[in-house]
Amino acid sequence: VRFKNRYVLCEVVSEDPRCRQCIEDRALGLAVRDAIARVHGDYGLACCSISFTVKYLNAYTGTVLLRCRKDSYRLLCSALPFVRYLESRAQRYPCFLNTLHVGGTIRTCQKFLIQYNRTQLLRLLQNCTNEEERQCIQKSLLSCSLTEEQSQSGDEEEDDGTETD
Repeated sequence: VRFKNRYVLCEVVSEDPRCRQCIEDRALGLAVRDAIARVHGDYGLACCSISFTVKYLNAYTGTVLLRCRKDSYRLLCSALPFVRYLESRAQRYPCFLNTLHVGGTIRTCQKFLIQYNRTQLLRLLQNCTNEEERQCIQKSLLSCSLTEEQSQSGDEEEDDGTETD
């Protein structure tokens, strides 16, 4: 028998740009647990804490993936709007969590996130006021790619699995 989980995909929305840079999974987990305890008391905290973890956190985009048991995900989702700040390095950053998707697997959440980001980029392009802004956004999107850095001036030798003496 396996325990079924639910994955809650959220984004951290904050006015302060430093909030996203200082975000940590431990601080986010504590803030969510605190909100659950305030809203649902000890019962809700006990139900949600059984398998609650922060599975993924991207501080650059503010994307968060939370995992909890299937039978207690509604308690978690109902407490997320009550997260009002994140505390990191002895500072409080006002923010809130926007729930984007609830899925049964990480893969479904990834698929949703890809589609969500595409629609957000299309909205961004549609809201451009002039052609210069549009071209600037398109140029920055096309320049975003994951490439492997080449070694400079041959400092590193290629490793092809053979030994040389």
